[in-house]
Amino acid sequence: MSATYAVAVPRPLHPLHAILLAFPLPLFLGALLSDLAYARSFQVQWANFASWLIAGGLLVGGFALLWALVGLIRSAPERRRRMAIYFVVLLAMWGLGFVNALVHAKDAFATMPEGLYLSAVVAVLALAASWLGYSGFPSRSVA
Repeated sequence: MSATYAVAVPRPLHPLHAILLAFPLPLFLGALLSDLAYARSFQVQWANFASWLIAGGLLVGGFALLWALVGLIRSAPERRRRMAIYFVVLLAMWGLGFVNALVHAKDAFATMPEGLYLSAVVAVLALAASWLGYSGFPSRSVA
């Protein structure tokens, strides 16, 4: 007689979703580093770099957020809680990134220190979203 039991197996992201999720972390981290460079040197070009990096992170992060929303809607009940946490972290990253873009739209000197703090928080949220996304989502498998 054989025993049958259910095992939670981590299910990876769709490859296209994984590619989209790969961009926000380095872009927002680059914006943070650019803000740090601007805070030390007050060379305006560093603030411009940060603005463009934030815009890129928002663009690709928006597509990853959309994909996560579709995944949340289509997910099985046992995956829904973790997918919801992943979606909320991505949404917070994107929302604070948008606020950060608005802050960086001001004069370069006026972005400090608010822009630096927002860039740090958004980079940490991007790291958390990447961690959650790449760690896999459990799905039931009968063995």
